[in-house]
Order: sequence, then C-alpha cells, then structure tokens
Amino acid sequence: MAWRDRPREEAHLLNPGFLGLVMWSAAAGFHEATQAGLPFHLAFVVAPVSLHKATREALPPSSRTSLAAWIEENAVFRVGFAERARSLSPFVRDALLFGAAQGLLSVGDGGRIEPAPRPRAFARYLRESSDEVHDCVKKAGFAAKWFALAGSPATVMALWGVKP
Repeated sequence: MAWRDRPREEAHLLNPGFLGLVMWSAAAGFHEATQAGLPFHLAFVVAPVSLHKATREALPPSSRTSLAAWIEENAVFRVGFAERARSLSPFVRDALLFGAAQGLLSVGDGGRIEPAPRPRAFARYLRESSDEVHDCVKKAGFAAKWFALAGSPATVMALWGVKP
C-alpha cells in the first residue's frame, strides 16, 4: 500500500524514517553485545517489543535478567505478540530498506543487519522528538542486546511464541 493511502496515524507512527532508527538502535545493541550483526528475523521481534508501550515499559532494567525467566513471569506480554509481530512486519521491511538506502544499515555476513556508525542526524532527530520516541529507540537497542545474551535467534523467537 502506498504511504499516501495509509491511515494518517499509521503513516506518522510507523514511517520508515522512525522505524529505520529503531532498527539501527537494535542492530547497534546486538552488535555491542556480540560484535556481530543482528539476525534478520530478530528485527521482526524487536519491533513489537520496543513499540508496544506496555511491553516496553515492563522490560527489566538490566540485560542480566534472563529472557526466559522474564517471559515466564510476564506471560501476559506473549498474548497477542504473534499478531503484533505479523502486523508490523511490512513496516519493519520498509524500515530496513529505508535504513539501507540511507546508509544507516547494511547487510553483512549471513544476512545479518549491521549498524553504520551513529549518524549525526540521529542526535538532531532525537532532540526534536518526544520522550516516547526516545524510549522506543532506546528499548530497541536494549531488547536486541538482551536477545543476544538469551541464546540463538530460534530460542528467542520460541520464547516469544513466533516463527521465522
């Protein structure tokens, strides 16, 4: 669907520029933890975790908390997760393409998403954005780092109840 044909709220909230920065933050967080690129499929898990306000606000304060233990204690956040992930997938794909076209992201070994060096426009964008935008971007980096420490992408996806 063309962007001009999308509902206004959808076009504003899920635009490729914003989600491209969310994906950049996720790739940077994963890279910080592993020195490797973000596995492609995990981008589609990071988005519903970092964009869903209730989930985002319930995330633990530290990546030392086990993902498996957190999900067991917070099973309510798995309810509807697969549907949120599925509904966000076209926006995530657009964001990844936009991020690559703008030089924010690249595809590395094995189809992993690599972050470019922190772009200068990133700081300006965040300065001009709301606290909620800041939180989404920050939590995307945290979630990806947390996922990196939790095990394989298949394990992370299974814990959330989704498949590639």
